Amino acid sequence: NLEQDLKEHRMTVHLFGAVSSPSCACFALRKTAEDNQTNFSPDVIETVNRNFYMDDLLKSLPLEEDAVAMVKDLITICSRGGFTLTQWISNSREVLQSIPVKLRSQTLKELDLAKDELPVDRALGLQWCIETDSFKFKVKVKEKPSTKRGMLSIISSIYDPLGFLAPLILPAKLLLQELCRMKCDWDDPIPSAFQAKWNKWLTDLEKLANFQIN
Repeated sequence: NLEQDLKEHRMTVHLFGAVSSPSCACFALRKTAEDNQTNFSPDVIETVNRNFYMDDLLKSLPLEEDAVAMVKDLITICSRGGFTLTQWISNSREVLQSIPVKLRSQTLKELDLAKDELPVDRALGLQWCIETDSFKFKVKVKEKPSTKRGMLSIISSIYDPLGFLAPLILPAKLLLQELCRMKCDWDDPIPSAFQAKWNKWLTDLEKLANFQIN
């Protein structure tokens, strides 16, 4: 109603997707660690500062008792900064038993930890087989035309932040590099000599389903 006085509304939380939100979230985490560094061990403070990727935490410890203590301290220190750490996952049943059910990952809440096999979940975008503590890769290749544009689309669709698949991806990139040197148009069909190499690479790509990093 244009006849009424204007009302001013202000956000009380950071907007999801705002350019500033990621840096604000990271700052808040580090500030929490700084404010509480005298109350927790250096390992806990370092974990908050160095083992978070945005709102995901990935940490490995050699002993289960150390992991149990670390989980407890991380939940406590983050709660002091207004954060509730949830969606916890571990390949150790002892560690999982120490975590309240409501704070565990959704894939674990209904499991009987005494007998059920631990599921496959995601860790920083990768498929993590919790039972075997290994990374697996699930690549769904959409059908694309055999052109430079189609090749680039498929190569770029493979998510591999840690570089595990570099030996597999590199030959495809080199093949695309050769085509670029030939100055083919992006939507021209690739020459038959390159087509055979590309088809073989696509076949090898399907074998990723049987590949894992232990």
